[in-house]
Amino acid sequence: DGSGNPEDFVARFSGSNRAVADYLAEDVLARQPAHIRRFLLRTSILRQLDASVCAALNPHADSAAILQQLDTDHLFLTPVASEPPTWRYHSLFADHLRQQLQQAYPDDVARLHLSASGWYESQGRPVPAIDHAIEGGDFPLAMQLLEQHAEDFLEQGRMRMLYRWCSSLPAAELQQRPRLVMAAIWATGFTRGPWSAMALLDQQEASGAIDARFQSDAMCVRPMLLAMQDRNDEALQLGREALTHLSGSQRFADCTLLNAMAHTLAVTGAPAQARQLLDAARQHHSGHSSFNRMYSESTEGLLDLQHGRLRQAGARFRLAVDATHAVNFHHTHGNAWAGVLYASVVYEGNHIEQAEHLLNVYLPLARDVGLPDHMILSHAMRARIAFIHGDVDAAWHALTELEYLGNQRKLPRVVAAAKLERARLLLLQGHAQAAHEELLRADQPEVWARERRQHLPAHDIEYLSLARLRWEVAFGDATPAVLALEAEVRQAAAGARQRRLLSLRLLQALALQRSGQPSAALGLLGEVLQTACQEGFMRLLLDEGPALGLLVQRYQTQQEGNAQRDPLMGEYLQRLLQAFGPLPVEVEKTAAMPCSLQEPLTRKEIRVLELLVEGYSNSAMAEKLYVSDSTVRTHLRNINAKLGAHNRTQAVAIARRLGVL
Repeated sequence: DGSGNPEDFVARFSGSNRAVADYLAEDVLARQPAHIRRFLLRTSILRQLDASVCAALNPHADSAAILQQLDTDHLFLTPVASEPPTWRYHSLFADHLRQQLQQAYPDDVARLHLSASGWYESQGRPVPAIDHAIEGGDFPLAMQLLEQHAEDFLEQGRMRMLYRWCSSLPAAELQQRPRLVMAAIWATGFTRGPWSAMALLDQQEASGAIDARFQSDAMCVRPMLLAMQDRNDEALQLGREALTHLSGSQRFADCTLLNAMAHTLAVTGAPAQARQLLDAARQHHSGHSSFNRMYSESTEGLLDLQHGRLRQAGARFRLAVDATHAVNFHHTHGNAWAGVLYASVVYEGNHIEQAEHLLNVYLPLARDVGLPDHMILSHAMRARIAFIHGDVDAAWHALTELEYLGNQRKLPRVVAAAKLERARLLLLQGHAQAAHEELLRADQPEVWARERRQHLPAHDIEYLSLARLRWEVAFGDATPAVLALEAEVRQAAAGARQRRLLSLRLLQALALQRSGQPSAALGLLGEVLQTACQEGFMRLLLDEGPALGLLVQRYQTQQEGNAQRDPLMGEYLQRLLQAFGPLPVEVEKTAAMPCSLQEPLTRKEIRVLELLVEGYSNSAMAEKLYVSDSTVRTHLRNINAKLGAHNRTQAVAIARRLGVL
């Protein structure tokens, strides 16, 4: 192309562009000396290149000198390490080289892969050794290597890699190796979900190709798979029996059972017993199992969260996410189990952009694995973040997908949770009737009866009884709601569910305010704010909507005259109110509110107001109305001028009072 820099040229093309292949073939590869072309073709099967492995595939060439020359000539090499010097080919160039190798020397491809496999095995690098054995078609060698190292890979939490390998191996041959089948079951459970893993387990047991080791592992994995399928009572029964048969010699299986049972006990309301098993699990793996360290910290983090210890839970979830990846600065290389939980505490701290980034990574993984609580938490967060951004359509899409997944996988709790969250958004939009109807649709007695018995992570602060009371406080009679909330508070306190207690107390403060007890409301709110400030809770308050924002604003005003006020609390209140954004004007008639309109609103302006109430952002409104952003801004300026409002929240409040909405 005349630029003189092949890398710049390649960067401008996609992998499907025919011009790239023609250029590589005619203008680069063809100009190389024969020994360089041979080197390039034979090493194209490698993901990374250093002099030693290249020498194994090119015994008669000076690989170190050739690599250095290629690097000097900028011939599609990208450095990946300095000690020893290591490179990789540009992906387009590597693809082209492999095609040329297959066309020119088809019989050499398998031999080269097996030579690379042997070299990596001799260097104690089983991962590329297994990769090349599979690519070279030597499945017995791949399975032999995998059997030797499967336990280590499980300990490291490399479940997706294990699943990929096991899926690439002939099923009939794999079935004759029970240890590999068990590794496949573990990996499948954490990548494709517990139902697929349970099917593999049942199939292997039915085949009769099992041994004592397989039977022992099966006793450990089955309770975990049941719990992952939302069958906690069955998991508890089988798990208790399995704990009496711990072998002591199968560290990964034994330790995973301890963690799985700790999680099940936490869910079934036995936190003290759960912590005992977590301590036993930590002693068992002694820090040697990245996967089980992740599992232990995630489970204990859930207990911390239920007890209202947000900062401690966040520290545990962050450690859990990073446990299965040695070098990670962005907390996005872990797995869905820990990743969704970490995203939830990041969201709670109102770090919306970071939470959204984490969800982009972990929500698809959670969807694939199919864990009910993780699916509910991740999709509800996605919907709330979209709503915060004013993308109401994306919020509905996330909840519709959640409901679909629940129906598809026959998980009624997931379906009910989607409807419950939809009712919450409708309530925030002011749609009393629609929210009430959605709550009726979410009322599945068997689901909520189990929620009352168990401590399900996704329903710690979102469950049907609370949602009904929230509706009563917003649209119904707040006075009886105060008493009903007090009963819920007592039950939460008895179960040491401090996070739920905070959520209930916030709603109780709103109920007191609406029932004409403002002093009691502010007093109760002050108690909640003390704990919320210490632990850094933000979304717990913000997600209750503007009504609570007004109450917080009144509390701040009350505190301004207090000479003994806490500076930390003052800073927290300021951050909280800033996050609430512009709050509605008071409902009472004020001089700023006209009794009638001097100039009526146009139909388009009323539609803009309606979308404003729904929660749409300017850009989202522009998209729905098929106009530009500037046109939407013009409509908003005209609306404010006609209503005598200073911002959009005032405009909505005045329009409602005048009966425009």
